[in-house]
Amino acid sequence: MFISPPRNLLKVAVQRVGGLVIALGLVAGGALPSFAKDVLLQVGVVQRFGDEDRDQLTISGVGNDDLTFTAVNNQGEKVTLQGKQGTIAISRRAVPRKLAEVLVLGDHATFETAEDDALRWQAQGIAVEVTQPGRWQVWAKRDVYDSPLVRRWLLADLKKQGHQLPYLESVLLDSKPQAMVVINGQSYPADRVTVTAAKNQIQVTEGEKKFVYGGWLQLQPNSYGNYTLVNHVPLETYLRGVVPHEIGPGAPPTAAKAQTIIARTYALQNRRRFAADGYELCATTHCQVYYGLSGTTPRADEAIKETAGQVLTYNNQLVDALYSSTAGGVTAKFSDVWNGEERPYLQAVIDSAQPIWNLSTQSLADEATFRKFINLQEGFNETGRKFLRWRYPATLAELNQDLKKYLTNRRHPLADFTTIYDMKVTRRSPSGRILLLEVLTDKGVVELAKNEARSAFGPPRSTLFYLEPTYDANQRLQSVFFVGGGFGHGVGMSQFGSYKLSQLGWSAEQILAFYYPGTQIRQLNEQILGQTPRP
Repeated sequence: MFISPPRNLLKVAVQRVGGLVIALGLVAGGALPSFAKDVLLQVGVVQRFGDEDRDQLTISGVGNDDLTFTAVNNQGEKVTLQGKQGTIAISRRAVPRKLAEVLVLGDHATFETAEDDALRWQAQGIAVEVTQPGRWQVWAKRDVYDSPLVRRWLLADLKKQGHQLPYLESVLLDSKPQAMVVINGQSYPADRVTVTAAKNQIQVTEGEKKFVYGGWLQLQPNSYGNYTLVNHVPLETYLRGVVPHEIGPGAPPTAAKAQTIIARTYALQNRRRFAADGYELCATTHCQVYYGLSGTTPRADEAIKETAGQVLTYNNQLVDALYSSTAGGVTAKFSDVWNGEERPYLQAVIDSAQPIWNLSTQSLADEATFRKFINLQEGFNETGRKFLRWRYPATLAELNQDLKKYLTNRRHPLADFTTIYDMKVTRRSPSGRILLLEVLTDKGVVELAKNEARSAFGPPRSTLFYLEPTYDANQRLQSVFFVGGGFGHGVGMSQFGSYKLSQLGWSAEQILAFYYPGTQIRQLNEQILGQTPRP
C-alpha cells in the first residue's frame, strides 16, 4: 500500500507509474539513482508514548527550518500551527468509568511465533490480531469480540475445549493519557499530531535521546491506550538509519552491501507487523535498529546507492530476510527457532568458508556431538568474536527469579512455584538449537520450546547452549552454567560472519548465496512488491 506524503515531502520531480512512486531525487535522504523504486514506510520510532505521565517529546526543525504542526483533537477539530520547535507532553484526561479489556489467546517472545499462533486460531474460526503491548500477543479481535459478555463466552468455550493459557486482561479506567501540543507558549490537546518540515528533516528529543528523521512524523493512538510516534519515510532514506547501526560503521564494503539488500528486503517483507496499531515497522531489534539520519556513514550510504532497489527473492518473491549478529558457528532453520511454515532458503549452514564440520554425518541434535561442536572455536567465520562462544553462571535464586517473572508475565498456571528442582534439554534440532527445555519445579514441569528457552532466563544469548548444573551433597540444584555460542536467533546471515567472507574477497552476491541458498538478487518491481506478505 502506498500512502501519499504531505505535499512538501518531495521537493523534486516525482513520477507515479502504476502503484509505484518513482523518486528522481529525495532532498532529505540523499539522492537515489534515476528511476530507483522507493516506497514510503511507516516506522514507529517512539512506541507507547504516554505510558508514563512524565513522557515528553521536543520536536525541532533542523537548521533554520520551520515546522508545521497539524493537531486534531478527539472531537475532530483541527488546528495548524507553525514554529521552529514544539513540545508534545502528556496530561491525564478524565473519562467516564469504563472497562478496558482484551482476551489474550497467546503470549510469545517473537512476532514470528505469535503470527503462527494467530494462524492456528484463525483456522479454528476465531478472528484474531497480533499485538505488542510488551511481549508479542495474540488477541481475540476487539471489533469482533466487542463486549464483556462475548469475550467471557469465548473464554469459557476455549477452557471447555482444554485451552488453559488464554486469559482476560481487564482494567477499569476513569482517565486516559492526553497528548498536549505546546507551540509558542500555547497548549492544544490532540489525539493526532502531524509534523512536517520544508526540508524533510525533523529532530526528536526524548530525554537523553536525540534523533533526526527524514520524511515526516505523526503521533497517533495505538492499541494500548497511549500513543506511537510514526516516521513516514522513503525506504532508501530509512536504510540510511538502519545499515550503519545494524552491520556497524566499520563493516567491509561487500558485507555492508549484503546487509543493505537484506535490510531493504526485510523492511518490505515485514510491513504487516504492527497492523493492529496502524503502522508497519518498529525502530528496535524487534524489527531493525533504526536511528533516522543520526549516525549515517559514507560507507553505508555508498552501499545503499550501489544496491538501490535490490532485494533478495526466492521464486521471484521477497524472502523472509532474517539475520542475526553471531550464529555461533552454525546457522539455523526457521523451524529451529520459531513455529510456522518452513522457508526453504533458511537452512542449517556451517558458518565457515572451509569444510570444518559435516552436519549430514555429525548432527548436532545429538547431545554429546553438540558439546563437542561447542568446544570448537577455530576455523569459523566468526572466530575471534566475543559471542562465538560463551559461558554464563546463574544461581538457583537467580533462576527462580527469572522463571517466576517469565511465567507471571504469561499468566502461566505454574507461576506460583517455589523453586526449581532440575533443568534438562530434552530435544535439539540438527543445527543444535534447543527445541525443548524441561524445567522441573515443585509445582510441576514447565516446558520451554525453542526461543522461549532463551526468553525465560537471563544468561543465554541464543538457544545454542547446553547446561552444566551443580548440586549440593544431597543432590539439590545449586546453580547452572549456560555454555553455548551465538548472539540472537542464528537464522539467515551472520553479520560478523559476513565480515570475514567480505575480507576473504567474497562479493555481496556470494555472501547472500552462502547464507540464503537458492535465492536470487532482483531489482524491485511492481510484481515483486505486489506479492502478499507472508503468511
